[in-house]
Amino acid sequence: MSGWRPTASVQVLERRAALLAQLRAFFAARGVLEVEVPVLGRTGVTDLHIDNLAVAGTPTRFLQSSPEYFLKRLLAAQPRAVYYLGKAFRAGERGRWHHPEFTLLEWYRPDWDEDRLTEEVAELLVSAGVRGQHQRLDYSDCFAAVLGLDAHAATDDELRARAAEAAGQPRAEWREQPRDICLDLLFSLAVQPELPAGMVFLTRYPACQAALARIDADPQGRPVARRFEVFVDGVELGNGYWELTDAGEQERRFARDIERRRALGMPVREPDGRLLAALQSGLPPCAGVALGVDRLLMVLLGLAHIREALAFAED
Repeated sequence: MSGWRPTASVQVLERRAALLAQLRAFFAARGVLEVEVPVLGRTGVTDLHIDNLAVAGTPTRFLQSSPEYFLKRLLAAQPRAVYYLGKAFRAGERGRWHHPEFTLLEWYRPDWDEDRLTEEVAELLVSAGVRGQHQRLDYSDCFAAVLGLDAHAATDDELRARAAEAAGQPRAEWREQPRDICLDLLFSLAVQPELPAGMVFLTRYPACQAALARIDADPQGRPVARRFEVFVDGVELGNGYWELTDAGEQERRFARDIERRRALGMPVREPDGRLLAALQSGLPPCAGVALGVDRLLMVLLGLAHIREALAFAED
């Protein structure tokens, strides 16, 4: 049978092994505990932008898109800094920068906020080989500079019209799309390619893109998500939050996700009751971030496709 050979070269695999060792050494030096958590769970995620891979059986199990829920349960039981370095899975993600099975680094810092965590992310990336200083940019400033739109104040109809135009589709196909999906498309197609070179932390996202982050007011009094994304030379590597700890608010967000999934004809995922129970028991204030290791390796080595970063990229 053809196609049996590895998709990564020996030289890339050697650099990959060195990178994994560097990441573990970074956290060992800081006293952050590495933990293994299940990659097969009883629930998926409700997020509209993520689809879990389902494993047939009774009951159905889901390959986890992130160790987040398990790590937060650990933090609720014992508040100490922890990290996970291992596999994660997402359905329908395949392309230059995406593969259904990928390697994820995710860590949590009790009593930190997202601003403090960005500094550690920058230190980690520099230790891994990313060169240069980092800068922080406001999401809405970048959005306005490229598109001439206020990401916070623009109406849903304005965003839908611009998203349809950017996607090259009739407006009718976008008339029911949620605000956050329109923002995501416009950002990925128009704003992200215009980000400065080097290491960039984008902050103060619109509140509708909070996901599992807290919502707070910015200096202008606008509600913003306390989250950041980190890019290197325009490539998104990581996504971090000052984590939501309010169980009631998290349950309401899960319910909204489920309602929107139904409206859009998407598979409905039940919320993770164990995560909600952990939040109810008392998740400490904390910040967390997830970083794509395969993408980081691509950036470090100038690889053209994620297949080149994986020993075997299964089709």
